[in-house]
Amino acid sequence: MEIEMPNYEAVLAWLDAHKVGVGPITDVSLLAGGTQNRLYRFRRGDEVFVLRRPPEHKRANSDETMRRESRLLAALAGTDVPHPRLIAAEPDESVVGDAFYVMSVIDGFNPNVEVPKLHLTSRDVQREMGESMIDGIAALSIVDPVVRGLSDFGKADKWIERQVGRWQSQLDSYSSLDNYKGPDIGDVARIGKWLEDNKPPQMKVGVIHGDYHFSNVMFRYDSGKLAAIVDWELATIGDPLLDLGHLMACWPGALPVTLNTNFSLDVGDPEVLIERYAAITERDMTWWPWFRVLAPYRLGIILEGTNARADAGLAPRDIGDALHQMTIGLISMAEGLINVYG
Repeated sequence: MEIEMPNYEAVLAWLDAHKVGVGPITDVSLLAGGTQNRLYRFRRGDEVFVLRRPPEHKRANSDETMRRESRLLAALAGTDVPHPRLIAAEPDESVVGDAFYVMSVIDGFNPNVEVPKLHLTSRDVQREMGESMIDGIAALSIVDPVVRGLSDFGKADKWIERQVGRWQSQLDSYSSLDNYKGPDIGDVARIGKWLEDNKPPQMKVGVIHGDYHFSNVMFRYDSGKLAAIVDWELATIGDPLLDLGHLMACWPGALPVTLNTNFSLDVGDPEVLIERYAAITERDMTWWPWFRVLAPYRLGIILEGTNARADAGLAPRDIGDALHQMTIGLISMAEGLINVYG
């Protein structure tokens, strides 16, 4: 459904100044698929673009997130990582009240929104989707943050040592939100202790997406290959094995509750695909269990933030409820993995 571009005149003047298309802004639509930020697809003349800006109820870091995303997309240009092409970015909040950026339109589909007939009916294409998910983060794992001008994009020093404290502090911070009932999500303390007691002695420094799963990618219509990895708002510097852990935590069928209702696809055996990642990246997987536990622990705490924001009236209640149930599943998953790994 066509809508009006918010801050139309200011956006139009900015597009003109940055030579992004020609003519009036038309055919504006709000893209579905995300739960946090707003994405507007629009046309100027013969060209189509996507404008990304923070949610209506911004977090304290929402504008900085837009600045970081646009910086990262610019740095990924010319790599083998499938990603939207950055066209122009506005870091100054004074233009429309938010930092924002404009990127290319991806010719592909998000499987959380639609699944074409080819992908529904071809087992080979479905398996290719799973393999392509692995190939995407394998490609990202070899991006050198120093070479790409991203050495200060995150704090690599003592990254492993800081993980439990970092996420426990985030969970504790939700108590400042009005009407939040508290984190009734499982034995978070037990998981944190296990992570502290089993820390890897070293890490590989790389760029991580931070929220890598089937809802944050787009696939080509004519194959199971990735068209682009999207939603880079949690990207930072860390050990790329975290992205593999995140993907496995969110693998179709791994959780009893998910926001993705379209997935009945046979995208492959997770254990086989873990071996594919190890072969492509030539990573030593000795400490893989630690990252496999860290990923659902971290993600569960992040998702609980939307539940807390919903309690405070800052996020939709239905989304908060759904993500709270996912959090419970993720924390339970981490506890189950601890039982297996000992």
